[in-house]
Parts: sequence; structure tokens; C-alpha cells
Amino acid sequence: MRAWAVNRPGPIESGPLDLIERPVPEPAAGELLVRVRVCGVCRTDLHVSEGDLPVHRAGVTPGHEVVGEVAGFGPGADTGEFTLGDRVGVAWLHHTDGTCAYCRRGAENLCPASTYTGWDVDGGYAEFTTVPAGFAYRLPDDVDDVTLAPLLCAGIIGYRALKRAALPEGGRLGIYGFGGSAHLATQIAIAQGARVHVMTRGEQAAELARSLGVASVSGAYDAPPEPLDAAITFAPVGELVPVAMAALDRGGVLSIAGIHLTDIPKLNYERELFYEKEIRSVTANTRADGHEFLRLVTEYGITATTHPYPLTRADEALADLKAGRFDGAAVLVADE
Repeated sequence: MRAWAVNRPGPIESGPLDLIERPVPEPAAGELLVRVRVCGVCRTDLHVSEGDLPVHRAGVTPGHEVVGEVAGFGPGADTGEFTLGDRVGVAWLHHTDGTCAYCRRGAENLCPASTYTGWDVDGGYAEFTTVPAGFAYRLPDDVDDVTLAPLLCAGIIGYRALKRAALPEGGRLGIYGFGGSAHLATQIAIAQGARVHVMTRGEQAAELARSLGVASVSGAYDAPPEPLDAAITFAPVGELVPVAMAALDRGGVLSIAGIHLTDIPKLNYERELFYEKEIRSVTANTRADGHEFLRLVTEYGITATTHPYPLTRADEALADLKAGRFDGAAVLVADE
């Protein structure tokens, strides 16, 4: 099968990935073999390719927003509800131990033994991948493959970031950076009655935000037109943290959605932290987050703005993501 491999982590312009031939993976006990139909292109894939996130497996295949079909089972696998040919989703969280204190209290995203698709194990920039049956998702029947792909990470992690932001009912939410994850979280927030203010540098992103009905759009470092009850930074730029904190009203919460963030400048306590403001990080998501979000996709009619690329142009899609050449999310499509 064809697969992309991160062989020389570094700037995407330097060609860190190779399109190679490798055997179709053999699913282990309890795993599904998945024929990949589409795979979303996430900024985390860029971080792995460029070495911002140190590669955990030499030559790893990125990709963790997979929509595919069940093509086989590992020996003696507990396949749960899945049968051959079923449509299935593969997301970022690949496995947890299920026994640690974090797993037992429902915080499996904090499991020290957790592993991740496209980082610890090969992901969806390939014609086939594998997934433990218990970590695969049933997908809504009324949403097409390309639209679904970015929902499996950008959507789920944006939903967790929104939950972590503790936005009060009818509250004022600030969004910093407006890419794949942000445009999905914004739809959830608006559907739940929030006033959303978007701060972004890109004109395409700004136009997308306006089309979704946000209350205002301004530059990435501009102050919103009113104090914020909560904010989420999606751009992996630490310099935005004090900007967002200064925009919060008393008791406001900033949720940092990225797995990678450049250094945060020194904060001024009185201006940016006093009055019981909070900063919260987001570490992956739980499967419960994923199931909740996928239910809301149908309830609220959440849609993803997508830009298809053939699987053979994954490196180009990542370069375009880095350069901000598209709004919404890129999706790799397998050859028919």
C-alpha cells in the first residue's frame, strides 16, 4: 500500500515526508483493519512532520482524522458493534491503559500510558490503518466522508476546548485563530446561544467567520468590542495568551486548544490575571467528548468547510496549511 512517512522531521518546505510503499498492516488482537477513504489534515500532523512534536516512532505515518471502512479484524478480536464494510472513524486518541487513576475517574486523556494515532502508531496518510475496536467511532449516517473527517479531531478537540472555557449560558466568547477547529467550535457556541468574537489575521478566515454569523471579526491582536466571559486560543502562538487574558472580563477563562504552543511572554498579574481570571490547557480528549460532539453534529447541523486533496499531495496540503492558503480544513481523499 502507499503511505506517507516522516523520515526527516523539519520544515515542511524541506520535504520531511516521503510517499512510500509498505505492507498493509496486520491488526493485532482487538483491532480493526480500516481501509482509508479520507483523512483530514490537522495542524498536529504539521507539528509531527516539522519536529515541533518529537516523533515517537521513526518513519511514522501521520493522520488522525480518518473515515474509512472495516476491512478486517485482528485474531480473536472483540469487534464490538462493527462488521466488515461498516463505516468507521479513527481519531487522535489511540489507546489508554484503562486502569490508572486518571482513566478510572473519567479523565482518560490524561492517562500516562496513552498513545496517539499518527504519532505513536501509524495513521491515516495511507491506504490502510488499524485501530483498537474500543477506540473507533460509529459515524452519523447523514454526513458525507469528506465533511466528517475534520470533525474527528478538529471538531472533537474544539468541543473539548469550548467545554474547558466554561462559557456561561448566553456568554461572550473570543476565538483567537480561525482554522479547522475554530470554525467548528464556533458553530457549537453559536448554536448554544453565545456571542462569538473572532480575532484572526487571514482574510479568508475572516470571511468564513462572518458567514457563520459571528458578532464581530477583527485582527489577531486587536481588542474585541466587549469584554469576554471566555476565550479560546486555537493559533499555536504564545504571544496571544496575554492578549486574550487582557480581553477577559472578571472571572473569565482562557482555554488553550493546541497540543503545541510557542513560548508565552511574561504576564502582568494586575492586568492579565487578577480578578480571578484563569488559564486552562487542553490535553487531547476523551472518547466521551467524541461521542458527545458527534451527537451534536446532527442536532445542530454542524458542517465543515473542506478542501479536498488527493492522498498523493499530502505534503502540499500541509504546506498550504502552514501558509494559511485555505480556510476551514484540508482533507486527503484516497484514489478510487
